[in-house]
Amino acid sequence: MQNMLHVASQLTRNTLKELMAFNRYAKYWLPVICWMCVIFWMSTGTFSAENTSLIIKPVLLFLIPSISSQTLDMVHGLIRKSAHVTEYFILGLLLLRAFRGGSRESRALRWSFFSVLIVLFYAASDEFHQSFVSTRTASLIDVGIDTVGGILAQAVSVLWHHLSRK
Repeated sequence: MQNMLHVASQLTRNTLKELMAFNRYAKYWLPVICWMCVIFWMSTGTFSAENTSLIIKPVLLFLIPSISSQTLDMVHGLIRKSAHVTEYFILGLLLLRAFRGGSRESRALRWSFFSVLIVLFYAASDEFHQSFVSTRTASLIDVGIDTVGGILAQAVSVLWHHLSRK
């Protein structure tokens, strides 16, 4: 009986350790995975230029009734490209947070490098995904814009860390 209690105690300890390890992993990596799903969803036809123009252009016309059609198209495009930067800026921050995992170790450069690398690969896969969506177009320029968002996230993080130490 004593031996069975010892075995049960070991199993419980091991299970708790595994559960705590999973919770730690989920705490840092689940937001990354969820945000990647959001980006994937935004790469569908729902967020095509044609569909976003149905919302953005009327709002712009309401705010600036005298805006020309050409300027309207340009501002719509800028808003869409800004969304790319913002999506991948957030992904870059989430990746950096996940790599860091609450650690205080000084590996920020390595974490930033891997964060940008994943942003680049995910942006490329996102554009590949868009090549199969009839209302979307894949673009290497968008991969670059997305990657800039990830790089900006790393730069802001380094700046924030530097300023908070003063």
